[in-house]
Amino acid sequence: MWQTWRFHLAAAAIAVPVAAFPGFYADQLRFSGVSGLGAREAGSFAVGPFDLTLAEFTADAPLDGGVAGDRKQFILRLCAWCDARIRAVYARIGKPRSLRAAGALFSGSPGRMFVDIPIPPGASVEDALWLTVEEWDGAVHMGAVPLESASPATAAWLRKKETTG
Repeated sequence: MWQTWRFHLAAAAIAVPVAAFPGFYADQLRFSGVSGLGAREAGSFAVGPFDLTLAEFTADAPLDGGVAGDRKQFILRLCAWCDARIRAVYARIGKPRSLRAAGALFSGSPGRMFVDIPIPPGASVEDALWLTVEEWDGAVHMGAVPLESASPATAAWLRKKETTG
């Protein structure tokens, strides 16, 4: 006689992965860019002569990176004609003092560049997300995106952090 616990174990071994499929496929679509640029597109912003499209990778509050601090991920798409002129794009919360302090470097293809930005301990809702574009000829362009526009979840998280801490 076949033991019933083996049947139930086999059924559970099949049912558990099937239950995880929707979340797995949603993540894969977001990682590959098929479902759009990111979880929430912030819009297009002009930085110097370039139009950059910015999106949040996830529409959640910043992740706690432990010793590395709190971090937020963004995705950027360069304009179609400007990828040959742009050497690098940087992002940071708060105005950069110089090109050496421009922030985290976007990496990836021009159609889908990724960055992981540290949230400074003294950041506030009034701060902006600064994008710095460096051209191959050495020209540098800076532009600010209000944090409320770039990431409403981060702005809400900062408001909550200011009131509790």
